[in-house]
Amino acid sequence: LLSFSDLVMVLLNAALWGKSSQSSTLTCSPELALDGVLSTFSHTNEETDPWWRVDLLKVYRVNRVIITNRPSNGLRINGAVIRIGNFLDIYNDLSVCRCAVISTLADGATATFSCGGMEGRYMIVHIPGYKKILSLSEVGVYGYLAGNLAVDGATTQSSTFTSWFAEKAIDSNRGLQQNTSCSSTLDETNPWWRLDLRDVYKISEVVITNRNDCCAEQINGAEIHIGNSLEINGNNNPICAVIPAIPAGESYSYSCGGMEGRYLNLIIPGDMKTLILCEVEVYGEGLTMSHVFVNKTVRSINTFLMSKQPLLIHIICLFV
Repeated sequence: LLSFSDLVMVLLNAALWGKSSQSSTLTCSPELALDGVLSTFSHTNEETDPWWRVDLLKVYRVNRVIITNRPSNGLRINGAVIRIGNFLDIYNDLSVCRCAVISTLADGATATFSCGGMEGRYMIVHIPGYKKILSLSEVGVYGYLAGNLAVDGATTQSSTFTSWFAEKAIDSNRGLQQNTSCSSTLDETNPWWRLDLRDVYKISEVVITNRNDCCAEQINGAEIHIGNSLEINGNNNPICAVIPAIPAGESYSYSCGGMEGRYLNLIIPGDMKTLILCEVEVYGEGLTMSHVFVNKTVRSINTFLMSKQPLLIHIICLFV
């Protein structure tokens, strides 16, 4: 059985939840590099510039890649290049997106390669040259989700003025057209807006875009709260910042210093207040574990994960 630390490493491996492919297949499919079994491996044909690729499905900041070589004929991996990027053909340009070169790796050996937070949706291993064969026993990709975390969240607010719905504040439109791209509450006491990030993240920065017409002062005094509690609709969580003012149409950034939380709230204390937000962006990092893992049909390391599914779900819930 896997130890607890080994299980956590499995769950943190973003590659495990992605989609793998390779330039060609000689009997052994690309998924075998993600099955958790060291005696199996992916295998291309002998060809020019063979490659193996995993689509992580989202953009990650990749800290490290772990490669385990096949148990025999391991010299074939010599000279393989590890690349991280957002385009399918990144292995064609030898000058960009390179994380590391595998100069040599013994039969069955495992090596860790630092990628320094390179951003990308795709991780590719390829061997430049003629008459090459690429065979990988196991691949691990470790890092954090990159980009604006807000876009995958769920929103709500204390009230809604006509069609100025809460979700318009995370539509990736900073609000040139107020009524189609900004959220707004009614005029009320302590109006609030909440974003559920769906997972716990360490929040480094929150960017707020104000309306660009009249009444820019309506945002004055708004508080940004971050935390894991829904007490008082989430408005009782710790404060990241208070917004003294934002000029019309401007976007201001607020540092939250790695505050941890699933929920981000904005609230304006007081009577007869209206909360209008034209865009809310959230930047930070968190574990690659996600709520979607619980509902995912496991297609690899079957003998363990399928037999230990209740334990798997329990451990995932510890991180949500």
